[in-house]
Amino acid sequence: MIEEKGKKFLTVAPFQCAWRKDLKFREAGRGCVAFDAFAHNDVTVVFRENVGSEHYHYKRDSTPHYTVILGSHRNRRLKIEVDGRTVVDEEGVALCCSSMFQSYWISIYDGLISVGRGRYPFQNLVFHWLDSNPNCNVRYVGLSSWDKHVGYRNVNVLPLPKNHMLLWKQVDSGEYEGTDDGDEELESGQMSYERWGLENFLESWELYDVLFIVGKEERPVPAHRVILQASGNFPLSLSNEDAIQLQDATYPILHALLQYIYTGQTQISDSQLGSLWALSLQFEVMPLAKRCEETVERFKLNKKLFDSCKNVELSYPSSQPHCFTAFPSQLPINVQRLKQLRTTGDYSDINIYIEGHGLVAQTHKVILSLWSVPFLKGEHLHLASSVFMFPAYNVL
Repeated sequence: MIEEKGKKFLTVAPFQCAWRKDLKFREAGRGCVAFDAFAHNDVTVVFRENVGSEHYHYKRDSTPHYTVILGSHRNRRLKIEVDGRTVVDEEGVALCCSSMFQSYWISIYDGLISVGRGRYPFQNLVFHWLDSNPNCNVRYVGLSSWDKHVGYRNVNVLPLPKNHMLLWKQVDSGEYEGTDDGDEELESGQMSYERWGLENFLESWELYDVLFIVGKEERPVPAHRVILQASGNFPLSLSNEDAIQLQDATYPILHALLQYIYTGQTQISDSQLGSLWALSLQFEVMPLAKRCEETVERFKLNKKLFDSCKNVELSYPSSQPHCFTAFPSQLPINVQRLKQLRTTGDYSDINIYIEGHGLVAQTHKVILSLWSVPFLKGEHLHLASSVFMFPAYNVL
């Protein structure tokens, strides 16, 4: 029997499978499921073209499907099956644990199955396998078991990163001879910087290092620590495992806050203005808090101003034109705070080495990527020349 303990976690009995219609990839054959699991062995995740039944079991399934088993053979092996046929049987990889919940993620992209550990999808990859004859129609995710109960919680189906490079960069070039769409997008981005900016990273899984967990449904929303801390005061640590719980907030309010930070403007219904004001005060995003306060005061003086429109527009005031020789002036980013973060190396995620000088900087890929898209690709950069000037940091 499948039991849901106070909606906190799901227990799947032996030889059964839990299906929910919301556990579904947005795009057939492409998606990621992130979850916590508690089990002695055989944490089993099934990917099918259609939803199965409660009494479904992958060993009896004759339809096309993928099955990933963490901790098979009494928690000794990782197995991947295609239509019931074992294609991967690796010892000591991605094992589960009986003493506590552990976090995992499994992604599928056109037959490339990637398995990772930890709370943050697309990081800490431990195994990948490429199907030479991929099933590009799998869409639904089932949570199953073998001969012992398995507990699941915090299950979320996520879209893949826009450029997919975080998945493909681990694959040897000999395994795949097709054209990488992500590289084409990068080349296009390098040729059209007028359309490239921080807004490209709004709620993007690219380079994210912090998650907001929003509402009772625990929706994950990615963000970037250096951007948040240069815009306000968020409860972040210097480690790489930050998650900000916002159980009493709603996604539209958080989205409006992040949109203002990443683009300099946002819009929200007048009924939600007070909640946005409160959230901006909570995280000390003071330019937005001030705009909310001013708008509320205008609303009190003349309510008719808001009767004709459903949304209120909020913009960061800027008298300077947008240019790429300084940090975009239309964003509510504290440049002095950004300079301090660069100096201290806090929240850095890239090391820059110069030949003959060694490590010269610990900086932030999301900032450097505003001026140089190739910085999206690597965690460590080795440069042969002794002097390099980056526009993003000239002004800092």
